[in-house]
Amino acid sequence: MMIQLVTTAQSVDQAEALIKAGADRLYIGNSRFGLRQKGDWTIDAVREVTQLAHRYGKEVTVAVNNLMHNDHIEELTDYLQTLKTIGVDDVTAGDPGAIRLIRQAKIPYWYDAQTLVTSAKQIQFWGKREAIGAVVAREVTIEELVLIQQQIGLPVEVQVYGPTCIHHSKRPLVTNYFNELGRPVEEAKQREFYMSEPADTTSRYPIYEDENGTHIFSEDLTLMGQLPTLVKNGLHTWKLDGWHAGAKFVEIVQLFTYARTNLLNGRFDRMEMEQRLHELQPKAFRLGTGLWLRKPEEIK
Repeated sequence: MMIQLVTTAQSVDQAEALIKAGADRLYIGNSRFGLRQKGDWTIDAVREVTQLAHRYGKEVTVAVNNLMHNDHIEELTDYLQTLKTIGVDDVTAGDPGAIRLIRQAKIPYWYDAQTLVTSAKQIQFWGKREAIGAVVAREVTIEELVLIQQQIGLPVEVQVYGPTCIHHSKRPLVTNYFNELGRPVEEAKQREFYMSEPADTTSRYPIYEDENGTHIFSEDLTLMGQLPTLVKNGLHTWKLDGWHAGAKFVEIVQLFTYARTNLLNGRFDRMEMEQRLHELQPKAFRLGTGLWLRKPEEIK
């Protein structure tokens, strides 16, 4: 049984530390063609981390999952050819126009159309068009996810740690808000912003703005306690996002590697693993299971 750990990376140095911690595939990209990417992933950096990963026998995935406009598409062919020359292992994409160019460039791709990926039939459609796997919407529950995995012959990525995007607008909403208040926009770029639910003032949802618009994140997801369920149901591609974790992310990946080993050896201790993750988690962000354990009819 092959359980693959996929992790975001913010720099070449962090990438090497993540590989040593147990990451099998690194997920990187730039903000021009990929959504919600941290780190200055220039072409030179992509080349360096790809060579590094391949020396360790690991893989690199580049995000090409942005909402594409005409100018993106016009630039994408050259970008893909560069990625092909570098030798990245695959990309993620959800835009049909981008996928057409990716197939022409003969680069393997994971189908990733964000919240639109919610059924087995949809994934099967793209599987017939050379997709090697799918990134399912984070709003899909375990009940639905198991049914999807049972119906397709492709791996389905499950996020087991980190924040998820719960709202994305192409508009610069933070900048617009500061303009409305008559305050210098530079202030908006010098601090982080959060929102809370009216009925739960302790909730903390980060707001992030970049050239692709405004993104609102959830609190950090953890499926540490549900890893046995994933394995039992053939869900073997685990994604970890280190957006909030900072320097602790390497240790968190190392902990999931340890959990994977224990699962395969029949020694997984749920309470111990959850407690150790809680100790590593940045105090500003709560851990939760998101929508994963709810019934499909509860998701509104």
